[in-house]
Amino acid sequence: MTSKLAEMEVECIAVTPDAEKLIELAGRTAYKSFDKITDESAGEFIRRIVKNGHESVLEHAVASFRISGISRACSHQLVRHRLASYTQSSQRFVDETGATYVVPPSIQNNEKVLKLYWNHLHNVEAMYDLLKQEGIPNEDARFVLPNATATEIVMTANFREWRHFFLTRGDPHAQWEIRALACTIFRQFQEFAPSVVDDLCIYEHRSAGLIIDRVVEE
Repeated sequence: MTSKLAEMEVECIAVTPDAEKLIELAGRTAYKSFDKITDESAGEFIRRIVKNGHESVLEHAVASFRISGISRACSHQLVRHRLASYTQSSQRFVDETGATYVVPPSIQNNEKVLKLYWNHLHNVEAMYDLLKQEGIPNEDARFVLPNATATEIVMTANFREWRHFFLTRGDPHAQWEIRALACTIFRQFQEFAPSVVDDLCIYEHRSAGLIIDRVVEE
């Protein structure tokens, strides 16, 4: 059943055009300093306002990500970030026959437990299939599905909320799966809005693995 192991995938599907320029234009409205705008001024302006804690200006730009191969346990944590919008694959309308599953590293690394884990999921699938064969609708058959079931979700948030997400879910105390998700999104975020997250960095933590934290100034 290892062929049913889910794999996390993250795709940026939309981002505010010229996001950093928009943030600069909005921010300079407060200071009436439009005369200081140049082709290269946005980055330094954004880094300065972030350093000064004026992050409300970042809310003018948004980014959307399609996230798949994460567990329902992870998505339940994800939607707690209320300053964001979500659209998730519905187990009510989508037939979960042949679903994929997420396996925690602690179980992956324990051969005995891993075997029991897959056996349990096999039994869950058998029950789900039986319910469907008996005419039970998806919205009721889904009650037997575990948090391990992989899902797909689109998340849209403004840049200020994304920074909050990176710092809270990239923290070493965050759950391992959503921390891995935060790091994956962060890397993509660095490509289209590097100045917005210039003060943040991915580090290797001694026990948690990859985390996100503020850049240590020397």
